[in-house]
Amino acid sequence: MHLIIPYAASHHLSEPEAWAGLRLPNLQTLLSLLQRQQVWQDTDPTPLHLPHERLQSQALGWSLEATHLPWAAWHRAQQGQPSQAPQAWMTPCHWQIGMDQVVMADPEHLQLSDEESQQLLQAMQAFLLEDGLHVTWHSALQWHVQGDMLTDLPTVSLDRVIGQNVKDWMPDHPATRPFQRLQSEMQMLLYNHPVNDAREARRQHTVNAFWLHGAGVLPADVAQPAQAVNMPDTLRACALRGDAQAWRQGWQLLDATVVADALKHLEATGQVTLSLCSEHTAHTFTAAGAAWHQKISRLFNKPSPAAALQALIQS
Repeated sequence: MHLIIPYAASHHLSEPEAWAGLRLPNLQTLLSLLQRQQVWQDTDPTPLHLPHERLQSQALGWSLEATHLPWAAWHRAQQGQPSQAPQAWMTPCHWQIGMDQVVMADPEHLQLSDEESQQLLQAMQAFLLEDGLHVTWHSALQWHVQGDMLTDLPTVSLDRVIGQNVKDWMPDHPATRPFQRLQSEMQMLLYNHPVNDAREARRQHTVNAFWLHGAGVLPADVAQPAQAVNMPDTLRACALRGDAQAWRQGWQLLDATVVADALKHLEATGQVTLSLCSEHTAHTFTAAGAAWHQKISRLFNKPSPAAALQALIQS
């Protein structure tokens, strides 16, 4: 079992109230019985992918240094539709345009309905097809894209860009230029679309852009992962909005469920892997390399979960 916890700590939640009195008894016990074996830290100031995505891709047998993490192609393969064509996810979104920057609002805050999403995609389809992009509706905030234009396209994880200046996260690569032109065309197309007119009347954000992510070609002949991977997204939304109270509540839920399950697995098998991740760092703990009496000794030392989590944003 490999338990990967995204946003176990977050740079949006570095104030003392996020940590004060945080009690996670199962995590404390689990950390007492494990040793930290690996540290992953971004060296690039603008990394394309998040540490938990890197760890999940590694568990799937993909290269840890891969430029592309083809999540869209992987998802289709999981649905019984494998293909070696370049694929990506497209997410409709709202860009807040200011004097000096363009900021990506969290697409979840759009509360975009399925009907609105489908109408917007229908309006865009002819333009997308002109560029050889075949787009199918998957959910309100996830459209599946396939086409040669995606070949070698570097894409940045959606979560990297939320709340950030979009321009800082647009890779300087020849393959991105056609999509920058397409962004401008879609902004003009959607400006007076009836869906956006109705949203403006309700004082809701309009859909004025899209973001491509999870692009690439699925690696061929990748072996099945040796471990079952569990990666709950419980902490994601509250970390992105900097909600310390909700983040603490999310951690207490994780401690009572998936962390407790990991502890039981360790007690039953003597093996478990735990990865705690922030936006730029991941610490991986395993049971390997420590005798049982050493683990018991560490149990009585009572390491602080708060210290382990704070280390993710201090390193």
